[in-house]
Amino acid sequence: MQTIDFELDREYVELKQLLKLAGISDSGGAAKVLIGDGAVRVDGEVELRKACKIRSGQLVSVGDVEIRVLGGAG
Repeated sequence: MQTIDFELDREYVELKQLLKLAGISDSGGAAKVLIGDGAVRVDGEVELRKACKIRSGQLVSVGDVEIRVLGGAG
C-alpha cells in the first residue's frame, strides 16, 4: 500500500481535483472515469460524486494507493 500525504491549502478540494493533484490521474477526465467506475473510496465508502468536497482528515483510496488529506484553511 502506497500512502500519499496531501497538504490542503484551502477548506476543501473536489475529489476529481484531488486525484489529479495527487498524481493518481493524468487529467480531470481520467479522474471522472475512475470515480464513475466506483474505483474511489472516501473514508472506506465508495464515492461516486465527482465534485465531492474532500476536507482535512479524510482518507481517499484508489486501488493500492491511499491519500491522507492534511491541513486545510478554515
